[in-house]
Amino acid sequence: MSSHRQSRKRRYITWGVAGAAVVAGAGIAAQTSMAATTWPAQKTFTGRAFDTCAAPSLAAMKAWNTGFYGAAAVYIGGKNRGCAQPNLTASWVKSVSAVGWKLIPLYVGSQPSCGSGGSVKISASTAASVGKSEADDAVAKAAALGMKAGSPIYLDMEAYDTTNTSCNNAVLTYVRAFDKELRAKTYRAGYYGFTSSSAKAIANVTDKTDLPGNLWYALWDKQNTTTADWPFGSTQYTGHSRAHQYMVNSKETRGGYTITVDRDAWDAPVAITG
Repeated sequence: MSSHRQSRKRRYITWGVAGAAVVAGAGIAAQTSMAATTWPAQKTFTGRAFDTCAAPSLAAMKAWNTGFYGAAAVYIGGKNRGCAQPNLTASWVKSVSAVGWKLIPLYVGSQPSCGSGGSVKISASTAASVGKSEADDAVAKAAALGMKAGSPIYLDMEAYDTTNTSCNNAVLTYVRAFDKELRAKTYRAGYYGFTSSSAKAIANVTDKTDLPGNLWYALWDKQNTTTADWPFGSTQYTGHSRAHQYMVNSKETRGGYTITVDRDAWDAPVAITG
């Protein structure tokens, strides 16, 4: 999601290079808020996924159901979401799920003040309260689409200057508040970010409290893997908690429908829709 989070639409129009990603990070170990609740069994998908700015039509999804991709990421909401979603309804979710598609909910919330993504920025003074309120919104959006409790929601965080200490601390405060609230609502926490900045900040921070349990990392090396190029500690995000956005802006035609997508290697939770 290159600057795609910045506005996936802007990413396609302005940057010309992009990638949606949201990586779930750190596994159950980081999910300190989960213990008190009985959680629905995790629904995991392992295989190739795609993400694109606007959810395709039902006809396109049926035509693309060839087996090459098994999952699709959809932008369920967020103040910095870049594209309108006329196709993304509860009926659409039910229909594409019935066809066999697995869905990956992506939420584009407030973005770092020291990054170029998005127009709504994270403020240090309100990072915790905004993180909580945006998590509430994300859960409401997911539930309205028929994505049930126990589903993951991947928070899209675009690239930013992680050497800016005050900015980075505000981002971590926001992410922790967002993830803590997701878990309080019985939704799993996922995160999409770049290996050089936003994902790196999450993976390398010492205090793992309330950080995402699933990490979707953007590394455009064209390798369909979540292991061979994994850039962080080998014991991190194991047990079906990784996804990798490995190629962006791939214009592909299947069954007569042409869509520009980002390719993802997936081994992580997906939405519970049944």
